[in-house]
Amino acid sequence: MTNSADWTARDDAAVWHPFTQHANWVDDRPTVVERAEGPWLIDVDGRRYLDGVSSLWTTTLGHCHPDVNAAVTEQLAKLDHSTFLGTTHTPGIELAERLIALAPRGDGPDLTKVFYAGDGSSAVEAALKIAYQYSAQTGHPRPKFVRLEYAYHGDTLGAVSVGGHSLFHETYKPLLLETIGIASPGDRALGPERNARAIAELQSVMRSEGDQVCAIIVEPMIQGAAGMFDYDAAFLRAARELAHTSGALLIFDEVATGFGRTGKMWAAEHAGVVPDLLTCGKGITAGYLPLSAVLAAEHVYEAFLARPGDTGPRTFFHGHTYTGNPLCCAAALANLRVMEELDVVGQAARLGERLGKLLEPIAAHEHVKEVRRLGTMIGVEVEPRTARTGFDVCQAARERGVWLRPLGDTVIVMPPLTLGETETDLLVDALAEAVDEVLV
Repeated sequence: MTNSADWTARDDAAVWHPFTQHANWVDDRPTVVERAEGPWLIDVDGRRYLDGVSSLWTTTLGHCHPDVNAAVTEQLAKLDHSTFLGTTHTPGIELAERLIALAPRGDGPDLTKVFYAGDGSSAVEAALKIAYQYSAQTGHPRPKFVRLEYAYHGDTLGAVSVGGHSLFHETYKPLLLETIGIASPGDRALGPERNARAIAELQSVMRSEGDQVCAIIVEPMIQGAAGMFDYDAAFLRAARELAHTSGALLIFDEVATGFGRTGKMWAAEHAGVVPDLLTCGKGITAGYLPLSAVLAAEHVYEAFLARPGDTGPRTFFHGHTYTGNPLCCAAALANLRVMEELDVVGQAARLGERLGKLLEPIAAHEHVKEVRRLGTMIGVEVEPRTARTGFDVCQAARERGVWLRPLGDTVIVMPPLTLGETETDLLVDALAEAVDEVLV
């Protein structure tokens, strides 16, 4: 049997990992996962680790759920793949109908159409192109996007353009779209007036440049890669009104926040507002397969329909080889069915509240700067001791059977939404001991 060290050496010789400094890779002793069950990852040596970040925020039900397994297997026996260009298929139709039925309701237009993409970045990329083309086909081209500081929307060039995190984006500045950054309503450095400042900056931008802005894009209620910067719902309500009055579209990037992560199906529901375009991904397939989507309002969709006397095509010339892949759609349908049957969104809300209570002693720790939480999306910011303090805490938690991942000095906690009480206790206990080990 080949052990972890052997596999790591083979990996190092052949693989280039995302967001990874390979000069440190082997010394960091990466976990070599062989299989998974429920909330557990199991490595090639048989060691078990609680998946404390839902495998990069995707796993809703835990790994290898029998209903989702069965749905994918059944679909595989019928249709593996069929292009969505010129043909359609039943899982793609059914999933679109289900997403529309689940779409948020409130102040704003109903979301009535679904455009499939492959992952979070590609959904955002599609939404940005839709927004720009919409402006060109309903008046005049508006080349600018408004974004938040510390935003993260993915790693394709359009998505990078509307990001506001220099660590990820500084290198690519010469290649990017024209954007206008405003203060983050979640930026703790701005103090208690941060939400009001962000709203004021957005108002100023839309007054002065609104006729050049095709879209405002935000992660609703919490900025994940910023370190879980949660913020007040009043900002989203202000953004909804300002986008409407200026003729710009409002885009909510719910790739990370959708499907129960914040204790509601959509983060938008915390504010009672609906965007013109909503991107979703990650948890859509329960973490099984890569699939994302853009949910669009009817008025946006209608701007792409051909009309008598058109001088040019209004078609949205955008797509992917695996757009709406049937296996992905089958996994998503099964996931949404189980979520409804088991009230997983309700479970997630209760899990988040319990985690909040259990984390109170950690929040009071003299070397913990802040614990930020919305639903099950949690960031534990620790005092920096080295260049990799957050990483060191995660490594110490791993030695206690819990797999976590840092964002700088913020340790991310985002477990599967169905996590049981015993596993929840293990997660928090391991984190508390890891914080003590590294920081005391």
